[in-house]
Amino acid sequence: MSSLNDLKRKDLFQSKGYINGSWVDSSSSKTFDVVNPANLDRLATLPEMGASDCDKAVAAAHEAFKTYKKTSARERARLMRKWNDLVIANADDLALILMLENGKTLAEAKGEVLYGASFLEWFAGEAERIHGEYVPPANLNQRIITMRQPIGVAACMTPWNFPIAMITRKAGAALAAGCTTVWKPAGETPLSALAQAVLAQEAGFPKGAINVVTTLNNVAEVGKAICEDKRVKKMSFTGSTRVGKLLASQCANSLTKLTLELGGNSPFIVFDDAKLDSAVEAAIMAKFRNSGQTCVTANRIFVQKGIYDKFAEALTERIRKLKVGAGWEKDVFVGPLTHDRAVEKAMSHINDAKKHGGQVVLGGSPLERQKGYFIQPTVITHMNREMLTTREETFAPVVGLYEFDSEEQVLDWANDCDVGLGSFIQTENIARMWRVSEALEVGMVGVNLGLLSASESQFGGVKESGYGTEGGRHGIEEYLVWKSILINVAN
Repeated sequence: MSSLNDLKRKDLFQSKGYINGSWVDSSSSKTFDVVNPANLDRLATLPEMGASDCDKAVAAAHEAFKTYKKTSARERARLMRKWNDLVIANADDLALILMLENGKTLAEAKGEVLYGASFLEWFAGEAERIHGEYVPPANLNQRIITMRQPIGVAACMTPWNFPIAMITRKAGAALAAGCTTVWKPAGETPLSALAQAVLAQEAGFPKGAINVVTTLNNVAEVGKAICEDKRVKKMSFTGSTRVGKLLASQCANSLTKLTLELGGNSPFIVFDDAKLDSAVEAAIMAKFRNSGQTCVTANRIFVQKGIYDKFAEALTERIRKLKVGAGWEKDVFVGPLTHDRAVEKAMSHINDAKKHGGQVVLGGSPLERQKGYFIQPTVITHMNREMLTTREETFAPVVGLYEFDSEEQVLDWANDCDVGLGSFIQTENIARMWRVSEALEVGMVGVNLGLLSASESQFGGVKESGYGTEGGRHGIEEYLVWKSILINVAN
């Protein structure tokens, strides 16, 4: 079994908040525990911070912005590259921390660390590609130029399912743009963010540019305090649609600029002409990554009638071979869910599907282990539109298979939801690939693969999946404002 004692760099484990370059307790002296979801052991006790701590963090970021915004793009790029190099050099330790607090396998945790580092490298390059424009004037006595400048203090609120990558995707863009930051990691997984703060500090970011507020029980108080603080000019949040709407309403009075990456309900569409083996492997990746706890997980798997039975059988047999266990165990592919509420929600979806005619052909119950938030990988056939899974994210290793007849029918089903984040298509027909990709009401489409995200590609959704974008060349623009300069050149 692995533990925090196995860290090569002991200083990467921090159990305090980080404000203005110092490791601090909460002003109330209250604390909360971080537990390992694989065995429910306590990993650490952290400060339960509140509104007064947020005020200190924002004040530090606000003061640091006065000078950090004046740094050159080249200087910020060098800081980003050094941070990237430190993350890669300490990838094993970061992966261990991530595995222990989140529950994902060690191999998957290592993959997230490297994926997270890719955003630092990407935005290091983007820092020096923040360009303005020369605008041809209608009035020849004028000259018009535009420039882009950092917006100010940026708040980065991240979820528990990708606690390293979501920090680097948000804070990497913000810091590269010239903004200073306040991080609010999820209470279930704050240790990864604190370890990143250690490395960012070592990379040379100035005092106050990065601040980390830790909380588990005061989330509503902390979120409200950040949203209503007029010194915060930008908020980036990844999480549920319900919370995203609440934060948007709280930011309304100050018109704080928002990026919201919210809930999804991704369709995974397998057409008759798909390559069966490739489609099965893509479904495994799209569904079981992080034990099904991703915002773009394949939540509704639609299979065309001609291949439905073969696909269901092949997928079930493939899933049957997946090993479930703690992330440090050999050959484990599916780890625990991150908290008990996820297990409860998964079971409610399974029971609801059975009530509406679904047939559980594999799994269907929590895994019998002494401790931990484990659930059996589950396959349910004969799914229909009356079931909860049709309308809600399951966020668990639970596969529901829907049968469809035609392209028109499956597009109607796929688009019949309030959210539109990711989607997947399995087909060998190029014309169909284009038609369906364009018709799906989502922000991202994966064709003949099971992964959607890359640092160089934009990430974001439509409808109630939020607005704004992260990653890609547009990600840094979320942290910039335009300024026009008009110059009189008349004699």
